[in-house]
Amino acid sequence: MRRTLVLNIVGLTADLLPHAPAISRLAARGMRPLLPVLPAVTCSVQASMLTGLPPGGHGCVANGWYDRDLSEILFWKQSNRLVSGETLWEEARRRDPAFVGAKLFWWYNMYSGADISVTPRPIYAADGRKLPDIHTHPAPLRGELAQALGPFPLFRFWGPGADIVSSRWIADCAAEVERRYRPSLSLVYLPHLDYDLQRLGPDDPRIPAQVAAVDALAAPLIETAEREGTRVVVLSEYGITGVSGPVAINRALRWAGLIAVREEQGGELLDPGASEAFAVADHQLAHVYVRRPEQVAAVRDLLLGLDGVERVLDAEAQRAAGIRHPRAGELVAVARADRWFSYPYWLDDDRAPDFARTVEIHRKPGYDPAELFLDPALPWPKASIAWRLAKKALGFRTLMDVIPLDAGLVKGSHGRPTDRAEAGPLLISSEPGLLPDGPVPAQAVKSLLLAHLFDPTPSPFLSHHSFDEVTVR
Repeated sequence: MRRTLVLNIVGLTADLLPHAPAISRLAARGMRPLLPVLPAVTCSVQASMLTGLPPGGHGCVANGWYDRDLSEILFWKQSNRLVSGETLWEEARRRDPAFVGAKLFWWYNMYSGADISVTPRPIYAADGRKLPDIHTHPAPLRGELAQALGPFPLFRFWGPGADIVSSRWIADCAAEVERRYRPSLSLVYLPHLDYDLQRLGPDDPRIPAQVAAVDALAAPLIETAEREGTRVVVLSEYGITGVSGPVAINRALRWAGLIAVREEQGGELLDPGASEAFAVADHQLAHVYVRRPEQVAAVRDLLLGLDGVERVLDAEAQRAAGIRHPRAGELVAVARADRWFSYPYWLDDDRAPDFARTVEIHRKPGYDPAELFLDPALPWPKASIAWRLAKKALGFRTLMDVIPLDAGLVKGSHGRPTDRAEAGPLLISSEPGLLPDGPVPAQAVKSLLLAHLFDPTPSPFLSHHSFDEVTVR
């Protein structure tokens, strides 16, 4: 068995690689385009990489979906038991019981069966506070990491303050786990590029500096691994492309009289169980749930008439795309390359629910990239935040309503396959002989990583293998 380090550098593409000297040196040995699944979003792509299955096989059809039994929309759940299929580490352990796997900040990282896991897990206090914390296996590692590295910087991991600090903590965590456990396989997630690529778009002149910053975090991990004879894989889940604006898909359904809302304290809450049709928006893809079968065709026609919608998949088309699953919508809408789907369903911003202007990844019935921004309408944003934090520190319940409702601020998105391979995800390996001749499907990553672990020398079969049997599973 050969020890292997896998760095998931979110948003890294061939277009951005010239600004990453350390990773470029590795890429000179072997690099291939990576073909993401539909949707090209975190939970779906990662689950496909680690099970070898399409979303219709493992069930993670987006970052969130509608639970028809609960009549609730569930986003960013963390239990790995939501993922069907044998995982990479389960198969590796079958091949060699001495295998030790570390899963660091990849998603679905609670109760995964990995030997070592670390994932964000905030404490939600009864007084309304959200406190940074992590969940680990083994459990004592939680305190050991806090003592060695300080508390996990949750508010630098997501929200308007998200920046390089969280990725630096994760890189330090990976080094600490390596020192303590020397795992056979380390899966490390570095999210930094995800933030400004969505805030600014990939063509903004400030992006190269951010690429260089995450490269500087990856460099010592790569150097240490290679010095110790560890194989190295660098990959990304998706490419982020420039966008011109959102498609307000739920507002269109509301105008058509298909969405029901419940009024609470002057705001409107989506009432999915009472709605005839609604969308769970997730970047450039939206699952559209239609209550009555006889309405599906009419809803499909409505969606196809929206500016910015590229295509709408019915059940048959979903099966062909590998996304059909009981969790999927009756319809799946895919945005045009320069557009994305926003979640709001209210028609008047004065009727927005109280959580709309906060970072609230679980209560919002869709992904909201506006959470990466401070509301530009706030006259003194830093002072406004400081005042709210001071009130929280004194024990007062305080609404952190500093997030804008203007979805037009967002300049980058993902979820649909990119039109150019250079703008899409990639896979880089220190072992070029283990790479196939052409692009690597996301479902083939599991087999490829097993080859890195268990093939002592590059296999002629693997180096010319197209992984066709993996892509049709």
